[in-house]
Amino acid sequence: MSRAPKAKPEAPKPERMVDQDRIGGDASAENSIRPLSLAEFTGQRQVRENLALFIQAARSRGEALDHVLLFGPPGLGKTTLAQIVAKEMNVGFRATSGPVIARAGDLAALLTNLQPLDVLFIDEIHRLSPAVEEILYPAMEDFQLDLIIGEGPAARSVRIDLPPFTLVGATTRSGLITRPLRERFGIPLRMQFYEPEELQLIVSRGARILGMELTDEGALEIARRSRGTPRVAGRLLRRVRDISAVTGLLVTDAEAADRALTRLEVDRLGFDAMDRRYLSCIADHYGGGPVGVETLGAALGEQRDVLEETIEPYLIQQGLLQRTPRGRMLTDTGYRYLGLPVPATPARQLDLLGNAVPLGADLFAGDVDA
Repeated sequence: MSRAPKAKPEAPKPERMVDQDRIGGDASAENSIRPLSLAEFTGQRQVRENLALFIQAARSRGEALDHVLLFGPPGLGKTTLAQIVAKEMNVGFRATSGPVIARAGDLAALLTNLQPLDVLFIDEIHRLSPAVEEILYPAMEDFQLDLIIGEGPAARSVRIDLPPFTLVGATTRSGLITRPLRERFGIPLRMQFYEPEELQLIVSRGARILGMELTDEGALEIARRSRGTPRVAGRLLRRVRDISAVTGLLVTDAEAADRALTRLEVDRLGFDAMDRRYLSCIADHYGGGPVGVETLGAALGEQRDVLEETIEPYLIQQGLLQRTPRGRMLTDTGYRYLGLPVPATPARQLDLLGNAVPLGADLFAGDVDA
């Protein structure tokens, strides 16, 4: 007597991940201070308005949003905006980074698993290898994937049709993106540093989500020291919350926030201990400059990339440092910040000759407690 074969259970359908909080993040959105929609996103007004317009147009036509390139300094919300694009389009979201995609097969696996209109987010897209980048071109333009199967005489070319999708690329170094790749993004958007008032709103919202009693003045105190960056604001907010909880404060005002941030060695202008060490190294050991970045890296025990991407941008933005063809130099504002007299040597006068007045030159009109 033969038995009827058992029916094979259906394979579970892959879950379309719309909310990044479900991918390696907190289990619920309430535990994350990341905004989940364009309406909740604070700052970057021009970027938000343009994105809202393009998303509305794509949804009305039932098409995939054109490919988006987000570029700007780290910590300004590029990853968050990519997640919001997927939520606003009501489609799936897949995330990876440029260094992870080492071979063409890795990219093919990602693209062939996308559903129609999905969003694929590639962080640090400027770090894609040239071989992978060549495969990406026809995928972005024609939604087709050209692969070589096999080796030697048996090798053959295979073309795979892909569903329409949106590629969102993010980079902190847009100058390293090749021109062919950059021109295939239909929506390039530049992210700018935030104003203290915008960061105050972000900090206040984060405090409410974290269940922290924070006054408006306390939120502004944290915002002023956050270097114009929401990521830094979120980090400082959590540390201030920890210090307030341990010291038994029920409400954190500006004075309590100031004490906590001073304990963290973050001064009233947002400069931390590493910033002051960097400036002091140039002033004390190299006479205020010029000095090469490699020399500074060796003196401070830091990699060149750390200095160029993490420390120097904010110092340059605030007018304490300038990059010259001969190396890094302190500005007059930098000397005043350190409480040092501004030298007037002939070599320095020649180096500064013809330079514009440093940004924030009047920032330290009075005494500064560094």
